[in-house]
Amino acid sequence: MIGLSLGLDSLSSFTISDDIMWKNWCSTLLVFLLCGVSDAQVKQENRTLEINGRSGAAAVAQINGRTYIDLETLARIAQGSLGFQGNQITLTLPTAGASPGASSPTPEDTSHSGLSRNFAVSGIETIAKMREWATTLAYAIQHGYGVTENWVAGYREQAASSLDLTTSAASSDSDRNALQLLTNEFAAVRQWSNKLVEAKESMDTAQYRTSPDALRNDPLSQKIIACGRFLGGMLGSGEYKDDASCH
Repeated sequence: MIGLSLGLDSLSSFTISDDIMWKNWCSTLLVFLLCGVSDAQVKQENRTLEINGRSGAAAVAQINGRTYIDLETLARIAQGSLGFQGNQITLTLPTAGASPGASSPTPEDTSHSGLSRNFAVSGIETIAKMREWATTLAYAIQHGYGVTENWVAGYREQAASSLDLTTSAASSDSDRNALQLLTNEFAAVRQWSNKLVEAKESMDTAQYRTSPDALRNDPLSQKIIACGRFLGGMLGSGEYKDDASCH
């Protein structure tokens, strides 16, 4: 699975409070395939991230002394938006000092075709949880680490719990239509996860260790990646759209 990540200094908490500083950090934006990192020293943990006075929990990965964080997590904590258009990634953040009340979602703020703010933010969190589930499992399979159903269940349940919260946040027809696509993506990741766990239990994972592209090129994996990218862009734009990759 593809993680969209920004390299940060190794700190227990991190603050972004200046637009110019933010643009400088954005120039170091890296797109990397976590499950394809072969000789890196990888450590995952939770940190507290603060952006313009807004803070939240964020899962980070330390690779060879550098710290990476999911870009969608940045957008969620900053109450911004993230969009994908071809090879372009657009991240929009509120300006520092903006009144929290000004960006608070209300039913009146949501157009008929638009997604409610609470739903979009919760949906982005759900995508992040599914990505964490998939990338962690893929990395473990590719490097021959012990994988059991009980171990995978923890990541699956976190994603399922996040999807439940997103379901509760759906308040419009557009939200509910988008929710169906998120639910389809969850089902696809669960199917892919079950397939890998079964392969591990039957000791049939050699192909994934000998070829770094075997997992990524799997048709179901490609479908999941394509749908995840589409959903990130749709939720970031705030407008409901449909795509064949999520069906």
